[in-house]
Amino acid sequence: MEDIRKHHEDTQCVHASFIPDDTGAVVTPIYQVSTFSFRDVDHGANLFSGKEKGYIYTRMANPTIEALEKVVAVLEKGYRGLACASGMAAIHTAITALVSAGDHIICSESVYGPTNTLLKTVMSRFGIETSIIDTSDLDAIKAAIKDNTRVIYVETPGNPTLVVSDLAAIAELAHGHSAKLVVDNTFMSPILQKPLTLGADVVVHSMTKFLNGHADVVAGMIVVKNEEDFKHFRKVLNQIGGVIDPFNAFLVARGIKTLAIRIERHCSNAEAIARYLENHPKVDRVHFPWFKSHPQHDVAKRQMTGPGGVISFELSGGIEAGKTLMNSLRLCTLAVSLGGVETLIEHPASMTHASMSKEDREKAGITDGLVRIAVGIEKVEEIIEDLDKGLAKV
Repeated sequence: MEDIRKHHEDTQCVHASFIPDDTGAVVTPIYQVSTFSFRDVDHGANLFSGKEKGYIYTRMANPTIEALEKVVAVLEKGYRGLACASGMAAIHTAITALVSAGDHIICSESVYGPTNTLLKTVMSRFGIETSIIDTSDLDAIKAAIKDNTRVIYVETPGNPTLVVSDLAAIAELAHGHSAKLVVDNTFMSPILQKPLTLGADVVVHSMTKFLNGHADVVAGMIVVKNEEDFKHFRKVLNQIGGVIDPFNAFLVARGIKTLAIRIERHCSNAEAIARYLENHPKVDRVHFPWFKSHPQHDVAKRQMTGPGGVISFELSGGIEAGKTLMNSLRLCTLAVSLGGVETLIEHPASMTHASMSKEDREKAGITDGLVRIAVGIEKVEEIIEDLDKGLAKV
């Protein structure tokens, strides 16, 4: 096919992962191998030295994995992608590639729990300092920046409160202090938000979520803007070793073929459910960026093309009411994760964000009564009916 980057993202989802081979396969096959043979000694030496392009060892490169890296990079409008074994492998690799002992990181306070834990309990052991702040507050970022700040790490919308950070403004602040902006784009997917076009330097994904979309793979992705960064990140990933395997890469690439149409249903379902919850007498507050009541609604409308498929809300009865609701549901599944075809519901304080200290959770607005729904693609009336029956028992 002609240059896939010229096509609409709906078409890119279907075709950008295709790498033709001699068999005529219409889908990039699974190259389930650990190592690749050389034609002769000179060929092997040239591959290792970079004089020739080709494959040596799957930890370093593999055609199936490259197909996945290609499609995500195209969708994100980046230079190249680096597929990882999990979202946390991607986050760990990206941070490790950008900081050294003595450096400082600024991180969103409303962020995936293990990201907070990685920075505060693992990276801190290597002399890397982290300030956890509200990145929706530009003044707070300005106050937190230090001479040794090397990374501003933002998840937007934030997990699980759906607070929205202004990526273009933060990129300007970061670059003004010689820092890199790294954005976790998991909640939006590249269909709804493209951070690199807003000034970000690096994008990370938990491909476990929307990109794969079927709750059957754990995987991560890093996307960078230029060749220099790609070569550096590639070396770091090769040494850390947190690479994806070919079979899971194949599954994620297959999932991405339906990403655009799945996202449409996630968004329409989520908006209908959020409006239902907003009008329910037992619900105190709904966090949803597409509502004018959301504190960063204007920013969300400016940098996102849809609301996404995640809603968080608080019940009038607090945690006990939430437990009653979650234990009463029959269609919605009580489970962590998000972005799959099925609707999942969970309690962040005791589940996805349990690794964070109570102080950090409360500072980020993750109250004990907060409930998160990752809306699936089922018939929306049936999801609402399930929630209605559960809320009737609260």
